Amino acid sequence: MKKIREVESNLSDRDLDRVVEMAWEDRTSFDAIFRQFGIAEQTVIDLMRRNISPGAFRRWRKRVQNRATKHESLSEGNDRFKCTRQRDITMNKISKR
Repeated sequence: MKKIREVESNLSDRDLDRVVEMAWEDRTSFDAIFRQFGIAEQTVIDLMRRNISPGAFRRWRKRVQNRATKHESLSEGNDRFKCTRQRDITMNKISKR
């Protein structure tokens, strides 16, 4: 596992922002972050701890801890993002293909 300072020095500001953004999203798994940036889950957690406020970090950790969508091995294999009821919510009469 890479040290946090080494990871931060190797990432551009834009990439660091993207990692934080991806980690904040509930649907993006730690495995996807690892595939794109080569950063392990614990390093992502350390990056989040250093780059967001303490209160935001606590809320994020509470939200993602043991969450199936943050771990591909725990998720059901459903890779759709859209809700099945999206058509009813948006009043979209034309189904998207």
